[in-house]
Amino acid sequence: MKYHDTVTQAQQKMTLAVAKLTEWKLATSPINYAVSYEYIDGRNSALVKAIEQELSIKKTLDGFFVEQAYQQYILGQSAFRDEIIGDMDDVLANMEKGCQYSSNSVNQFIRKLDNNFVNLKSADKPTVELAVNNIKHASTELKTQQQALLKQLAMSQQQANSLRNELEEVRKEIFLDPLTGLYNRKAMAKHLDAWLTEDPNKEIAAIVINVDQFSQFSQKFGPLLGNVLLSKIAQKVSSYVDDSGLPVRTGGEEFLILLPEVETSVASEIAEKIRQGVEKLRFVSSKSGMRLPKMTVSLAVNRFNAQQGINHLITKARRLLNQPDDQGNNQVISAR
Repeated sequence: MKYHDTVTQAQQKMTLAVAKLTEWKLATSPINYAVSYEYIDGRNSALVKAIEQELSIKKTLDGFFVEQAYQQYILGQSAFRDEIIGDMDDVLANMEKGCQYSSNSVNQFIRKLDNNFVNLKSADKPTVELAVNNIKHASTELKTQQQALLKQLAMSQQQANSLRNELEEVRKEIFLDPLTGLYNRKAMAKHLDAWLTEDPNKEIAAIVINVDQFSQFSQKFGPLLGNVLLSKIAQKVSSYVDDSGLPVRTGGEEFLILLPEVETSVASEIAEKIRQGVEKLRFVSSKSGMRLPKMTVSLAVNRFNAQQGINHLITKARRLLNQPDDQGNNQVISAR
């Protein structure tokens, strides 16, 4: 028992954890149960806070959020590995600077020796000739050492490049959603912090995208085809975002695009292009050749200040999608 609970305490928490899963309408899978048990226990404050924030937005939890919470707050891998990445980046940068400095210093020393040969002439010709020969010999040795250093630097650079490639793979695991390739909430929080540091009053346009009738599709055709469909839609969504935008998977069938310093009217145009692009997608089963139903998305466009926080934004955008006077799917709704 992780927290040294008594048998009676553990049984009580187990019962409450299962009841909580029923309340959240989640299956009693190992991951779901572990998250629910930690939430009931209450001592994992970061997990409790994350769940309560999500419940304040959606009133319920989905499997996608629970799995992310399990990875981040129970396995505890993200924060540690994130720090490691930063430290290793610093080490690599310092190593490269040091090697470059050493190389520049040696080159400068060689140039000084070569330039001073002409100044060594004096009345004692044999002495001067000996000195010149000695300096030339030293210069030759130094140049040989320089060549060896350059080879070592080349090897170090190869190792650094290889390590950077490995770090990039780790970054993908930490900051990207494995199914869709879009950014996850951890990456979103990191970008928001950077934008706040850059400009506390930065205005950001946001597009919340919800796949229409996705639950019904998954129930009819199964989760595997559902995942394929989500991946295809995510690719279409990200194709409309340039380098300044941030496409994020925020829920099971929900995506979010953050566009810093973009007007609401421009964001609405982008949202309409996304809606039309997804509407034109056609899905065919690779196994059976059966044509799958056409899928659509509903989108809400809003604008917010980075200081307001992402949960505030998502709550407002979801309310836009659920307004009683905006019935139906396959539409773009902009904040008034």
